[in-house]
Amino acid sequence: MPEQQKKTPCGIGVLAHVDAGKTTISEAMLYEAGARRTLGRVDHQDAFLDTHALERARGITIFSKQALLETEHRAVTLVDTPGHVDFSAEAERTLSVLDYALLVVSGSEGIQPHTETLFKLLCRYSVPTFVFINKMDISHLSRQELMGGLKKMGDGFIDFSAGVPKEEFYDGLAMCSEDMMEQYLDTGTVSAAAIRQSIRQRQVFPCFFGSALKLEGIKELLAGLEEYTAEPPRGDEFGARVFKISDDPQGARLTHMKIT
Repeated sequence: MPEQQKKTPCGIGVLAHVDAGKTTISEAMLYEAGARRTLGRVDHQDAFLDTHALERARGITIFSKQALLETEHRAVTLVDTPGHVDFSAEAERTLSVLDYALLVVSGSEGIQPHTETLFKLLCRYSVPTFVFINKMDISHLSRQELMGGLKKMGDGFIDFSAGVPKEEFYDGLAMCSEDMMEQYLDTGTVSAAAIRQSIRQRQVFPCFFGSALKLEGIKELLAGLEEYTAEPPRGDEFGARVFKISDDPQGARLTHMKIT
């Protein structure tokens, strides 16, 4: 039998303002990737990632938790973090161990003050960031209006949706870095490798639209993560970074760490 191809490990944290649908997106990604056979819901109190009784009773995430999913070439550790500002310290504690972040924006509400705070934190920790604009099924705001709100936070937000005309897409990318500008002028296109590099350098923030509750845009998001994430640099010797201490149901202490 042929040797099974080793998949690239990748840690992705999901962050959002409260009620943007962050846990719903995490559940949808796990379901679409085949990691879960059923689709959990926060309002049904059966979300796979909200396991604590207090979380299920209040319908919010309080503690960060991890789950595994696989795409064709990626082995993703998905980290669901609290969205409520009262528990922002729990979310911030995970940022030092993330390879990428998925910042979730509510399409029905637009950019919230806490969204801006989270983006500033991601800048401080230099975390490459993807954006998913959720709840587009109930949004009164257009894609252009929502993209305009994102661009008020800084440069580099590019709509990666399939319906965007290629010329418009490449024009936007070319404005994000000199390397992509030169490539675009020379060839009329920009390579996936160049886009991946620009995302790693936080010059580009890919944006996707959809509705996680209806599984709209989730396959497109997973395909984008598959195509435009890259294996992070690793040290030659063993190393690890501790980011959380917790207790299991039997009272044993658990140390959560990222192997670097």
